[in-house]
Amino acid sequence: MWNLVEGKATICVVNYRALALTRLCLAAIQKFTVYPHEVVVVDNDSRDASLEYLRSIPWIKLIERRPSPLDRTGGRAHGAALDLALAQCQTEFFVSLHSDTIVSQKHWLEHLVRHFEGAPRLACVGTGKIETKPKWQLLLKRATDLRALLRVLANTPEERARFRYFIRTICSAYRTAILQREGLSFGVDEARHYTVGQKLYFDLLDRGYECMPIPARQARRWIAHLAHATVNANAEEFGRSMKIVAKHRRRHVRALSSARADELFGDVIS
Repeated sequence: MWNLVEGKATICVVNYRALALTRLCLAAIQKFTVYPHEVVVVDNDSRDASLEYLRSIPWIKLIERRPSPLDRTGGRAHGAALDLALAQCQTEFFVSLHSDTIVSQKHWLEHLVRHFEGAPRLACVGTGKIETKPKWQLLLKRATDLRALLRVLANTPEERARFRYFIRTICSAYRTAILQREGLSFGVDEARHYTVGQKLYFDLLDRGYECMPIPARQARRWIAHLAHATVNANAEEFGRSMKIVAKHRRRHVRALSSARADELFGDVIS
């Protein structure tokens, strides 16, 4: 384990063929991050214009991952990329940030790391699922939530665990020393239907560490999450229906074509 630099964070962004979103994500990080930090981008074997763009940026550390056939795409690839960056992390905090998560307020990182002060057993602070739907749709979904019903009907701990809340890797900070010391991983657990970060969250709790969730309504004040953007950008590869892709892309296009996005792109140093 490294001698970690205290009072500093490593922000890790994973890129896979998402040039426009990754550019916006990095521009926002550069504009709105005040807390001492470094930025690591792990490219998951994109072999496209997004990789060429990343190679041109002097203020990031770029890791070009060469995946095996078993972890080339999807959750396995994302978890392996985060693990690769974590293994090289030399700062007190490790921050996972999706390439379609756009920070929008100064001191966003302080909002996360301040919770670690005076809490040595606190291992993770971050967000769960951040909904982008209108409130009425969320209420309707809650009233007709099949997953909630299945939660009640589940008979075994393993089945119940599938539906438990967990802190996701959308925008979350981890105490690096704990993850490295415990040998924990962001990897998926397909046997138990655990996605990226889910097994890690439960492993931390099972070992007696604390994890602090940030309510979605609070997180939305300083980040915007353009859900499923990377998958939609590679719809054919991930088997997404064009109807779903079109719905998400309309929202993404509005964000990317906004004056705010233009302002951020203009501030990128390349």
